[in-house]
Amino acid sequence: MNAPTASSSGDHTGTGLVPVRRALISVSDKTGLADFATALVKEFNVELISTGGTAKFLRDAGLKVTDVSEVTGFPEMMDGRVKTLHPKIHGGLLALRDNPEHAAAMKSHDIKPIDLVVINLYPFKKTIEKPGVTFEEAIENIDIGGPSMVRSAAKNHHFVLVLTSPDRYEKALGDLRKHSGSSCAQHRLKQAQRAFAHTAEYDTLIATYLEKVVNGAGTEASQPAAEAGASSLPQNLPVTLTLKQVLRYGENPHQRGGLYVDRKTTEASVTAAIQHHGKELSYINLLDADAALNAVKELATPAACIVKHATPCGYATAADLPTAFRNAFAGDPLAAFGGIVALNKTVDLATAQAITSIDKLLEVIVAPNYAADALELLKSRWKNVRLLEVGPVTTEFDRGELMMHKIVGGYLVQERDLAGVDESQWKVVSQRQPTAQERIDLAMAWLAAKHVKSNAIAIAKDGMMLGSGAGQQDRVNACRIAIAKSGDRAKGAAVGSDAFFPFPDGPELLLDAGVTAIIHPGGSVKDQETIDLVNRRGATMVFTGQRHFRH
Repeated sequence: MNAPTASSSGDHTGTGLVPVRRALISVSDKTGLADFATALVKEFNVELISTGGTAKFLRDAGLKVTDVSEVTGFPEMMDGRVKTLHPKIHGGLLALRDNPEHAAAMKSHDIKPIDLVVINLYPFKKTIEKPGVTFEEAIENIDIGGPSMVRSAAKNHHFVLVLTSPDRYEKALGDLRKHSGSSCAQHRLKQAQRAFAHTAEYDTLIATYLEKVVNGAGTEASQPAAEAGASSLPQNLPVTLTLKQVLRYGENPHQRGGLYVDRKTTEASVTAAIQHHGKELSYINLLDADAALNAVKELATPAACIVKHATPCGYATAADLPTAFRNAFAGDPLAAFGGIVALNKTVDLATAQAITSIDKLLEVIVAPNYAADALELLKSRWKNVRLLEVGPVTTEFDRGELMMHKIVGGYLVQERDLAGVDESQWKVVSQRQPTAQERIDLAMAWLAAKHVKSNAIAIAKDGMMLGSGAGQQDRVNACRIAIAKSGDRAKGAAVGSDAFFPFPDGPELLLDAGVTAIIHPGGSVKDQETIDLVNRRGATMVFTGQRHFRH
């Protein structure tokens, strides 16, 4: 079949004005609908066709509405599963009005054209995000008629305008007002593209949810049993991304960059942050802010983390937030210049005073929220510092997130590294047991090493990271850098390594610097040589059996 040739009235390359005389409206989200529908009727004398709850809503707003069942000659049936799937609806949407055969079919079967479709779909996403939702509830919130009408209208955008979100209403009215009650071709084409993106995202949500059910992830008792041996990673990973923000550039000024969002997460995130002050966020700002926020989420006690180039240069926890910030900054004041700060508790005035007392520029501050006086003080201290509010920060993580790294031609996908400190799995391999204080320091060193880029060495004491060696190609030089940054503070401190020490050379440097406790995964063929070294020096060593590479 040859592709239909649109007339000038439907030519998307020109103005292509099409009068809007009949509108089909069926929405679950009724935000702004009363005003929009009233404008259609009062300003442009548009006939309204609707279904069920939407029809009642419009009548309650004082508008005359024709039920879909009057148009089709069939009642809604099967608990509303069947109501709009009818030739008198889809014929009115799909007919090419400049095609004589289509026009004859419309006349023969008494099918009237529909010029505007206003649809938003059953709230499948909200349904599956509800705690305890059953499989049956989820299935019943899969819209069938809605996507069918959206796709029909979008396919026939030469003649039909389709709107899938309340935020399109004012633009649509502006188009109609500009063209005396007609929609223009460019506007219809733009909304058609958005409509297909909308249904694609909707289908992706359903497919992803059902794959989780098949794999047995978070299923309720009423859901089908998981297939034996099903992988915890999806066989297909459909990803729908929505551009939230165009960034000034990517990692460098010659690279374009943008922030895209893919799903609503249940935990605090910089993608959903409220920005109270400062310049636009950059690509690197967001990377670093995410890294800093993830680090402070590990701790229930007041904590602060300062990140530069996606790795912590300062990380501390204390009895109060001002002290936690001061200790994080003291970890590496030189590297903190231009850093990104995250805090896990409300920023009060005392914390804001601690932050503003430093003599270094900060680029971004991320916190659950800010006291009013603290916010004003921070705004007055730095003209361009970005102040982000992310909501409550807890140690509960969204385990549904998968981490993806783009490589040329594909993606690497993995589960998040949500393993924290589990002392029940620790194995003391040295003759000397850690003291109570050393156990606390070892835990902090282990968390710090988890968030420092590999190869990672982190030295910690009294709830703060003293120095780290990050992103090194060999562990010995990572040790040297961590020691140099820690200085004399390394005496009596603990050290964490994100992977095992392949040889005793790195630990020997650390022990020479005064470190008394070491924690790492273990597993090297040279482990015994390292253990013997630690025993000779009277230090203590813990194996976690767990690695924390971060690239």
